[in-house]
Amino acid sequence: MTTTITGCAPPRWNGSSAVTQVVVLTGRSLRAFLTDPGLVLVGLIQPVMTLFVFTQIFGNLPLAGGLPPGTEYLDFLMPAVLVNHVVQTSSQTGVGLVEDLRNGIVARLRSLPIMPSSLLLARSTSDFVRTAVQLVMILALAVGLLGYAPRGGFVGMVLSALLTLAVGSALSWAFLAMGACMRRTEPMQNISVLVMVPLMFISSAFVPIEQLPDWLEVVARLNPLTYAVDASRAVALDLADGGQLVVPSLLISVLVTLASAAIAVRGFRRPL
Repeated sequence: MTTTITGCAPPRWNGSSAVTQVVVLTGRSLRAFLTDPGLVLVGLIQPVMTLFVFTQIFGNLPLAGGLPPGTEYLDFLMPAVLVNHVVQTSSQTGVGLVEDLRNGIVARLRSLPIMPSSLLLARSTSDFVRTAVQLVMILALAVGLLGYAPRGGFVGMVLSALLTLAVGSALSWAFLAMGACMRRTEPMQNISVLVMVPLMFISSAFVPIEQLPDWLEVVARLNPLTYAVDASRAVALDLADGGQLVVPSLLISVLVTLASAAIAVRGFRRPL
């Protein structure tokens, strides 16, 4: 009698699908955010305060002469406020991951049949949804209270917000990679302030880049956030060079996302 020996089949994945995992974990993060009214209010107050303060300070200064023809300072500033908001929100994505790593939630989830990448993707997705809702509310306040009406109209505002969300998604993955590797809240917060605040101010965000001192203008032209702000502004204001600015901004966002996601997954797989 002969016996046939069959090869051992690789173990099959018996857990839920990746989509189900991401949806469930995203819902968990969103519920945690909505149950804290303080986070919701701070997320809205900060960009609105920035908008009011900068329009009052810079709106009547001579730098307004360097704006595109027929453009009010509010129209010039609004895309920068949106980008600044997603920068601040993205830094909290990494902080939230570190808190989950330290309070034991990740350790409990790892005991379940959950793919590690689903945890990271859910964190990024929840912050994307939260940021999208906040951008809509900020734009509504700007239109209703300040009369924000860019030349690009409603379509320009929507495209500007979508481009800003793409930049914010890339930055959220960058901070997820930082959080997965560092796993400490205080250094992450310090680094985000030391890096992101100068990047926002040494850019075309708040004043025309030609108004900066010569050496700062050189730095601003090398600043990736300048490309993000210029692209969002060109779309909102319906400028002629909008298409030329959008492609580099999206390309940089894609490259940052791919590189950061690879680093984040690798760092997240390290033992707790």
